[in-house]
Amino acid sequence: MSGLAGIVAGETSISAAGGAHNLEYCGYSIYDLAEHCIFEEIAYLLLHKSLPNKTQLGEFCEELKSRRDLPVPLREVLERIPKTAHPMDVLRTGVSFLGNIELESETHDQYEITKRLLGAFPALLVYWWTHAHTGKKISCESDSETIAEHFLTLLHQQKSSDLHVKAMNVSLILYAEHEFNASTFTARTITSTLSDFYSAVCGAIGALRGPLHGGANEAAMELISRVDNVDDARDMVKGMLSRKELIMGFGHRVYTEADPRNRVIKEWSKRLCTEGGKPALYDVSETIENIMWEEKKLFPNLDFYSASTYHMMEVPTPLFTPIFVMSRITGWAAHIFEQRENNKLIRPSAIYTGPEKLDFIRLEDR
Repeated sequence: MSGLAGIVAGETSISAAGGAHNLEYCGYSIYDLAEHCIFEEIAYLLLHKSLPNKTQLGEFCEELKSRRDLPVPLREVLERIPKTAHPMDVLRTGVSFLGNIELESETHDQYEITKRLLGAFPALLVYWWTHAHTGKKISCESDSETIAEHFLTLLHQQKSSDLHVKAMNVSLILYAEHEFNASTFTARTITSTLSDFYSAVCGAIGALRGPLHGGANEAAMELISRVDNVDDARDMVKGMLSRKELIMGFGHRVYTEADPRNRVIKEWSKRLCTEGGKPALYDVSETIENIMWEEKKLFPNLDFYSASTYHMMEVPTPLFTPIFVMSRITGWAAHIFEQRENNKLIRPSAIYTGPEKLDFIRLEDR
């Protein structure tokens, strides 16, 4: 199989990735959105197909803030999950459990569930992480105005700098949506069977968990952490390439010359590493980027510089991919909505390559 590369699987009005569009959400350039917006504006845009005015944004933010707390039964479930669990599995379990106690219905419809998950994801993740590693039960709410600030506040149990909050907002915006990627297509496939919203999101989380999709940022951080100077970085990467080892965080199925999101996150990585007193971390990352282009003509995707950006915000590496979920729930939801609007069962065909017309052998003769 070619992984369906180059195959058009449907139409969407949510985002355009690659080609002349570069990357746009509902017609807006990712560069404009990342520079001027907070993540909540992008969430509203993807869910409603238009940017909010000040009143609409204020109301939307208040709705999300009111949905941050976790019900006691869910907290009890999280407390039982061991610290050895993968955080993506924790999110998948949390969404599945919510689907049991907050069922999709006419009064708790797909829009309400989306707002609920947007509001609750930071606490769902950090409540488990803190309890599993310290035994403490933290509050699931904060006075933070945005999801980016709320997540960092819960994680560090103190107010983060404006710089870090802005960087997290930008990261959430860049990860929010990306057309028919593996997790989104999974969500649409599940939705096409007329399954419920929670099942589609659980499936999407499962697809995102893999290192060839969302998990690449964790692998990138592991790679960058092996060395502390550009000379060692150069030797390491060239050695890996000579041994034909896979280096994560480079290349993309949609883009051929560059990932437009990388231009934005790379600048934030440089800024945070410089102002955070770890310029060598950025230098190592850039050295790896240069060698990968010189040797393999592979460019960094969004995941590669997201690793050092998150690291400088003191986000534990195992939480990198779950941040992706906190953001991409907006894109997943938008695609679930769109699939439901004009639904047809997604059921592709396959070319059979196995044996044919074999003579049947009875059990006693096998």
